[in-house]
Amino acid sequence: REGIPLCNCLLDTLGVRGLKGSAMTEAKGQARNAFPSRDIRVDGVTLTGGSVDGVGSRSTDLEYVDVVIVGGGQAGLATGYHLARRGIRFVIVDAHSSVGDSWRNRWDSLKLFTPARYAGLPGKPFPAPPDSHPSAAEVATYLESYARQMGLTVQCGVRVDRVTPLVGDAKTGFLIYTSSGLLKANQVVIATGGYQKPNIPFFAGELGPDILQLHSSEYRNPSQLREGPVLVVGASTSGVEIALEAAQNHRTLLSGRHPGQIPFRIDGPLARLTFPLVWFIWNHVFAMANPLGRMTRPYVRHRGGPLFRIKLADLEAANVERVTLRTIGAQAGQPVLEDGRVLDVTNVIWCTGFRGDYSWIDGLSIGDDGYPVENLGTVPELPGLYFVGLKFQRTIGSMLIGGVGRDVAYIADCIATARQEHDSGDG
Repeated sequence: REGIPLCNCLLDTLGVRGLKGSAMTEAKGQARNAFPSRDIRVDGVTLTGGSVDGVGSRSTDLEYVDVVIVGGGQAGLATGYHLARRGIRFVIVDAHSSVGDSWRNRWDSLKLFTPARYAGLPGKPFPAPPDSHPSAAEVATYLESYARQMGLTVQCGVRVDRVTPLVGDAKTGFLIYTSSGLLKANQVVIATGGYQKPNIPFFAGELGPDILQLHSSEYRNPSQLREGPVLVVGASTSGVEIALEAAQNHRTLLSGRHPGQIPFRIDGPLARLTFPLVWFIWNHVFAMANPLGRMTRPYVRHRGGPLFRIKLADLEAANVERVTLRTIGAQAGQPVLEDGRVLDVTNVIWCTGFRGDYSWIDGLSIGDDGYPVENLGTVPELPGLYFVGLKFQRTIGSMLIGGVGRDVAYIADCIATARQEHDSGDG
């Protein structure tokens, strides 16, 4: 987050020279550093990073970017789709090397628990049999083809280090500091989702060096594991699926409370009959628009959902040792359960979820639940800043590929309204 280079000539180029006081002092001091050489294209115009002695140039008709979308996953792409339909100029930046990498970097056998008929983004159904369950690799390919077909250019390999609102002196908008240079936008959409940083217990560092530790975000397949027993910590969807796979060649223990399970197979006839109702409930009943949804959101955000694909019977049949106790510490370099039992294992896979990191957004308030303080994706205290793809942002469906469309359509309408007010001089 630190050492972000600025320089006066680039500030002039972007029309933000009005920074004053300590902000300008800091800018001048940091200007001695060089921008990385990577270019960013904004609506066909190239903004080139350079150094203080040779700052990159751009066409003299370059205007401010209307909207910067941070994140090129399903939420960011769907936002781009809706903004394009409203004639709003935008740029999508993403830290991954290519579109779909957030899905390619999951474990190899991962599949969606939602059928393909409910896994499409706005304007393009998922190209698979409607009742099939696409793999992570197929989702990645779909996102790539979606961006290409919808004409959405994603500037990959561009990391956003900080977003700063412009305040005072009648200034509006945001500065976006990236690994490729500086952007200014009237509005910013954060589409990075809620899976940003692995949540690993503090005592993981107390386990011995002879134990291989992987977070679920690092796990790909059993070939990564060492000989000997495996402890999977966390018994929600990722935990049970990884444990079942590890048990093929390793003695496997699964630690954590049982989150419950749906009473039928998701690829069976009962699922095909009932899933339309389930989808309706996820997207209309469990919603922030009604008391039931507002009561449910804290539970959904902080506890894993019920098991969909894997059942307890599957774990038992695979000889997975199910331990409903939590793993709470380490003793003599080995993991310890809450009843004091010490586990002799050579592998630990942390299926303990993720936590958000919003420290790079200046002025943003974080609620007691660890999520940004927002209202259906808008941020009242920072007008022009929006979120899409948050866990239970509007409904349970907000975090699902096929459910994000309604959320981003609403945010796109908000952006269009704010742009009209800005253009008319009312905002």
